[in-house]
Amino acid sequence: MSKTLKECRIPPKKRELFLQMGIETSEDLLSYYPFRYEQLQCKPYDEWKTKDRIVIEARLITYPRSFRFKGSRTMTKFQVENEDDVFDIVIFNRPWASKMELGQTLTIIGNYEGNRKITAIQYNTKPLNEQLGIQPVYSLKYGLTQKNIHECITRCYETVRNEIADDVPSEYIRRYRLLHKRDALRMMHFPKSNEEVAQAIRTLKYEEFLKFHLAIQLIRKQNSESVLKEGKHFDFDDVFRLANHLPFPLTKDQVKAVNDILEDLQSQKIMYRLVQGDVGCGKTVVAGLAMYACCLAKKQAALLAPTEILAKQHYQSMKNLLKSTNLRIEVLYSALPTVIKKDILERLKNGEIDILVGTHSLIQPDVGFKQLGFVVADEQHRFGVEQRRKLIEKGDKVDFLLMTATPIPRTLANTLYGDMDITTIETMPAGRKEVKTVLVQENSFRHVLDEVVSKIEEGRQVYVVCSAIEESESINVRNVLTIYDNLKKAFKGIAKVGVLHGKMSSEEKEEIMREFDKNEIQILVSTTVIEVGVNVVNATLMIIYDAHRFGLSQLHQLRGRVQRGTEQGICYLLTDSQDENSLERLRVLVNTNTGFEISAEDLRLRGPGDILGTRQSGLPAFLLGNLVEDTKIIETTKKDCLEILQHAEEKENSQLIQKIVQLNMNALTTMD
Repeated sequence: MSKTLKECRIPPKKRELFLQMGIETSEDLLSYYPFRYEQLQCKPYDEWKTKDRIVIEARLITYPRSFRFKGSRTMTKFQVENEDDVFDIVIFNRPWASKMELGQTLTIIGNYEGNRKITAIQYNTKPLNEQLGIQPVYSLKYGLTQKNIHECITRCYETVRNEIADDVPSEYIRRYRLLHKRDALRMMHFPKSNEEVAQAIRTLKYEEFLKFHLAIQLIRKQNSESVLKEGKHFDFDDVFRLANHLPFPLTKDQVKAVNDILEDLQSQKIMYRLVQGDVGCGKTVVAGLAMYACCLAKKQAALLAPTEILAKQHYQSMKNLLKSTNLRIEVLYSALPTVIKKDILERLKNGEIDILVGTHSLIQPDVGFKQLGFVVADEQHRFGVEQRRKLIEKGDKVDFLLMTATPIPRTLANTLYGDMDITTIETMPAGRKEVKTVLVQENSFRHVLDEVVSKIEEGRQVYVVCSAIEESESINVRNVLTIYDNLKKAFKGIAKVGVLHGKMSSEEKEEIMREFDKNEIQILVSTTVIEVGVNVVNATLMIIYDAHRFGLSQLHQLRGRVQRGTEQGICYLLTDSQDENSLERLRVLVNTNTGFEISAEDLRLRGPGDILGTRQSGLPAFLLGNLVEDTKIIETTKKDCLEILQHAEEKENSQLIQKIVQLNMNALTTMD
């Protein structure tokens, strides 16, 4: 079915814009689904109520005037006449509206503000009677309008509709009374009723989940059929002897996780395991014991961290954890002096380093191991599958462990990470207090000032988190640099204020974190670079500006920074948002401290996009499917997927399997 956008008669300028959105073919464009539908119904004026969504056909009777405010934002005002009524229209960020001609007939869709005033959402010159009924509404990017997208999708569909084939085998189309793909796409983009939309969504969701399960199963099959490795030889007792001498006891889930991993290391099957657990559940200790086991088997281990700060922290943690052993541990990152780097690389190749901790530097071509046997990747969503593969290829049949602190409920994990073995750590170490989270519906430091002063007087430290580094005309949020300047003045003589953000050099970031760790800085103003793994036990207070701009799981990660010791941590969420959905999301954090519940709620409220982003493996994305709401379709398609693989020789099944292999080449390396 797939044709180029040029073959679909899409104009060159529009093609360029679509390419920027990752839309290259007719299949891509027809998969750019509406995010909602509008039911356009024309109601008489005397039935309008304030805040109603209305549609009106009227004649322009005054020249539009545009006003600029807040940088590049604009507001355009004009009047229209409809029969005997005159209406005042305001439309935002449509400066070209000022070029309309008097007497033009317009169709205006907007919100009624009362007193014959309308805030327009969109307008066009198409006759109203041609627009009534159900209308798709698309997400707009790069200056494209609803009209542009609708016209391009119409051209595309007309060009290819007779060539649109079904991916779902006909047996399942009959079994579940699904639509043919051609009809489903027509009903998505050009529906005649809500019933048609519902039918189309049901069909396309089924196809999405079926393809996803097939990709997952093919990867799992490939992993299980790949060349067997030689199991690593070590004694479980030696590993647990070290664990028993730690200054704290392992939780029951940590013990189970260590056992799972040690069994994988000793087996002939190459390990591909995910360890998921909440912030502070002790995943790093589990990884350290696993790497110790690998080294007992005379193999080298590597720990891949997403940031330099976290790499150094893991390095220190491993030194402390394994100090009673004679293991040689080093850390590698790009800012290291050349002479030190060279020495590390030489010793690594000679087998004089047992455990190497590092950032993306580990995957550079000049990094060579003598006998790499085990790789651990922390916060795996920061790494693409290609980067992971490059590191694994530095050894022979290397075992691989992924760790994530963004846990998702087990049933969802089994769907999303079905190609992996999953270990979940739910029990938390004893003595940890849950962070107390307070929602403040005001984006101002004033409300928390007394609390900050009190904590500093107690000798404690404070994080202040902003979503932006510097001031921007396009977005109205508190930024790191302005807040830093303000707090520096406000706390002069009381506390030292530091600043940390992604644009700073590695050396600058390292120095700031060293000073904060030693309590030479009491207030650290930062972006989300502190989100993962930063461990300053003395910091027990966090203030997050514009909290509504962050995802729930990200906020949960952030507040985990003030849950590192036995003292009570407090996190203030500041927001001036009036949006009830945003406030509902933030109240979830106030009411629960469990990462599993929070990520499930994040999925429910925001959809699966964020969580899916963690895979970065080229697996099919869910454009329509929802991991929380579509459990029945998920279970059905999982069963059907296994049935298709059992009868892979049948023509339609074989064609679908081959298509999945083609679509997922970067996740499926060698499929016969």
